[in-house]
Amino acid sequence: MLALVSCRAALELDTDLPLLRHELPDARVVSWDDPTVDWSSFAVTIIRSTWDYHTRLDDFLQWAKHVGQVSTLWNPIDVIEWNTDKRYLAELAALGVPIVPTVFCDDAAALAGLALDGDVVVKPSVGAGSNGVVRTRGDAAAASSHARSLLDAGLTVMVQPYLADVDEQGETGLVYVGGRFSHAFRKGAILDAPVEFEGDLMAVERSRPHLATAAERTLGDRVVDALPETAYARIDLLPTADGPMLLEVELTEPSLFLQHDPGAAARAAAVFRSLTA
Repeated sequence: MLALVSCRAALELDTDLPLLRHELPDARVVSWDDPTVDWSSFAVTIIRSTWDYHTRLDDFLQWAKHVGQVSTLWNPIDVIEWNTDKRYLAELAALGVPIVPTVFCDDAAALAGLALDGDVVVKPSVGAGSNGVVRTRGDAAAASSHARSLLDAGLTVMVQPYLADVDEQGETGLVYVGGRFSHAFRKGAILDAPVEFEGDLMAVERSRPHLATAAERTLGDRVVDALPETAYARIDLLPTADGPMLLEVELTEPSLFLQHDPGAAARAAAVFRSLTA
């Protein structure tokens, strides 16, 4: 049996789940923190929309380790441990991948040395759904205050410039299943206005189908080629005058936006089904 793992609060929000359940009628949708679930009863456990993981990261990683011992977990625990903290971006930058310029800050002393008076985005390195993300425009005091609040919560702070081309062009997501490109989509800018949230989980996202450019595919393929084997991956890119830059690599619980390509759900389901063979 195959498990598609979500969380209670995401069951009504995950637009991928109905499409996957249509293609995988024998799969069971379960919540990761449901204490009644016997994870050993599943041959394969596929993490899909565990969108509250960042609020209980230690519990989530302990759960993933346990499941990986009694079932076949995708994506695997080593991938999940690496991907749930965005400090992985520094590793990819060291490989020459063009990332959105990012400074990581672990303490107040490091924070004091940062230039925060521009148009900047301040966010935690462990987070999902745009939770904890704040954009400030020429307000160093507000940026510093938010950064300090993240540090006080025991989180690592990320500071990035706001790349304004996203306001007009949007953010590109490239979806890969089984290591192969499936489809692309575009999301409208989230931080160009006050952020709206769906419940406590995630920011409201407005998306549409997108035909990936050659430059976007080249960068997406380069990132995926640098990764270990995965069942799914989403590569998020921001536009700049010099070409796309990597914003995030989503390997833990990304929305795959399957509704934006007629064959996407079938492709994902075929990969997921092959994992049980």
